[in-house]
Amino acid sequence: MKKKAEETRRSACPLNASVEMLGDRWSLLIIRDMMLRDFHTYKEFLQCFEGIATNILADRLKKLMAYGIITTQPDPDDRRRVIYRLTEKGIDLAPVLTEMVLWAAAHEDTGNAPLVKLMREDKKKFLSNIRSKWQKANAQQGS
Repeated sequence: MKKKAEETRRSACPLNASVEMLGDRWSLLIIRDMMLRDFHTYKEFLQCFEGIATNILADRLKKLMAYGIITTQPDPDDRRRVIYRLTEKGIDLAPVLTEMVLWAAAHEDTGNAPLVKLMREDKKKFLSNIRSKWQKANAQQGS
């Protein structure tokens, strides 16, 4: 019998659970690309700026699915392809990723000044737009 994820964690600390699910840069960058760049296919993820290797990408997608952060569905245009989508649990990471971007931009010399400016000017509106876009995409996939 397979153990639940909670039973195999190093500790019951909520921060530990977060780190175990999202503790590597690739998982966070995949989620970023889904939220901000509307990436949904394996091929799109391979085009990320940071240059993820195919074996790492396959592993991280599998882990994100196992944790219920993303889900898959067949591509309606080509049933051989898979479309990756954020789940409710996944989209709930938008405020966390936003805070991480703002924190890094405040303490390091980072790029994407227009995005940082947009987040700083009206974080609530930015997050609302992210969630609305996600809800719209989910409604379209259901029709």
